[in-house]
Amino acid sequence: MVSRRTEQLEETKKTLQQKSEELQIMLDASPAMIFYMDRDNRYVRVNKAFAELAGCPLRSIIGKTGRELFGENDSEFLVDVLQVIRTGKPILNHLETIKTKKGLRDLLVNKIPYRNIDGETIGIIGFALDVTERRRLEEEHSKASQLESLGLLAGGIAHDFNNILTAILGNISLGQTLVKKDEEIYRRLKEAESACLRAKDLTYQLLTFAVGGAPRKKATSLRDLIRDSTLFSLSGSNVRCEFTLPDNLWRAEVDENQISRVINNLVINANQAMSEGGTIQVRAENVIVRAQDALPLPSGKYLKISIIDHGHGISEENLPKIFDPFFTTKETGSGLGVTTAWSIVKRHSGHLGVKSSLGAGTTFDIYLPASDEPPQKREDAGRPGEAGQARVLVMDDETIVRNVAGKLLEHLGHRVEYASHGQEVIDRFLEAEKNGPPFDLVILDLTIPGGMGGKNTIEKLLEINPKIKAIVSSGYSNDPVLANFREYGFRGAVIKPYNIEEFGNVLNLVLAEKE
Repeated sequence: MVSRRTEQLEETKKTLQQKSEELQIMLDASPAMIFYMDRDNRYVRVNKAFAELAGCPLRSIIGKTGRELFGENDSEFLVDVLQVIRTGKPILNHLETIKTKKGLRDLLVNKIPYRNIDGETIGIIGFALDVTERRRLEEEHSKASQLESLGLLAGGIAHDFNNILTAILGNISLGQTLVKKDEEIYRRLKEAESACLRAKDLTYQLLTFAVGGAPRKKATSLRDLIRDSTLFSLSGSNVRCEFTLPDNLWRAEVDENQISRVINNLVINANQAMSEGGTIQVRAENVIVRAQDALPLPSGKYLKISIIDHGHGISEENLPKIFDPFFTTKETGSGLGVTTAWSIVKRHSGHLGVKSSLGAGTTFDIYLPASDEPPQKREDAGRPGEAGQARVLVMDDETIVRNVAGKLLEHLGHRVEYASHGQEVIDRFLEAEKNGPPFDLVILDLTIPGGMGGKNTIEKLLEINPKIKAIVSSGYSNDPVLANFREYGFRGAVIKPYNIEEFGNVLNLVLAEKE
């Protein structure tokens, strides 16, 4: 009888052991972290996902308290456990941040009271999902939306500012032609021109942040571009660079000028972080991005460029602000360099990421989609020739811009007439075609508030005369029409603000162009 009872107990023990093992297998199969704690805040059972988060072997967790496992960082977690046990009410979908051996992790946690047959709460059962990467992607998406909203405002300001700069720079440029180079007034004008060009660069960065610009992409081998842009940015610096640029790098579909600016901005940022000198590392490699990599990119082949400094680093508090416009921890700088780089990379369908900690330096990682297209040769724009006197029609809604453009044209030996909107241009052009003499060249402002702008105007003019020579002009330096002006029927493009040399070169090229 005793022997039979002993056998039954052994059988029951084996069955319970088997059921316990089956339960553990099921718990371990879940991607969610599952745990059971008793009234004393001690772990009774956890699954594999929970053990991986804690960074401990599963068996070593059993019997430990939350504070023994996670330290003081578990204080909020412990309060919730005691609250569930005391009130008998569950806590659902609660976001908690816990410091683990993997760093800070964001957990979405459910804690449910576990009761005995008498209804007494004797512990809790918890389910937690690690939503760290999801929250990071959501924050990045939210930041992108905020930046785009700010960009609309920045773009409008920069456009208006460029119109004002056009009048200032144009008049300075004209003034320089009226005095000798050895005169004091010439030197004053030269300094004023230099200040205008710095302001021009600032508005360019504002516009790049605002609308990004339509990249003039082509399949490009970036090895030389990365090296040349880096060395140019470090010229005269006490910081040296260590390159790791393999010969077998994939090509990327990029706008060379824009990606060069990205490299320039990030290397300058790294250089400023290492004021006492040192070595910046610039690396490039071929990578395959997969869905599980938790990057905001489609799966596929990418060229990854890393710019690594060993400077003072960025605090955990400031790191989320690094791509915000005008944010800077330096005494000098506009705070737009990193923002501009982010905007350009985003519009290349890529990603710009950053890793940093105080005292350990900063790493920027650029991901650009790889291209299987063969590299394209650079276009030879030719050299401007000397054009004869031409009859030119200038359209711009800003009187100050029309006036300075007219003065520059007259100084260059041309005859000028003016229009303030597209319909006026069409009327004057039709009259000139009918009664003569016809216009040799039309210069059209791209954007006319409340009226017909350059894009629509050139379509109408081409219907009248398919051989028309027209130049598009705009303060929106990143507009796709400027980047691909020939596709829209223009022969040239001039970006505001401009000086007499830039203006004259474009004019001569277009006027000298054969039919």
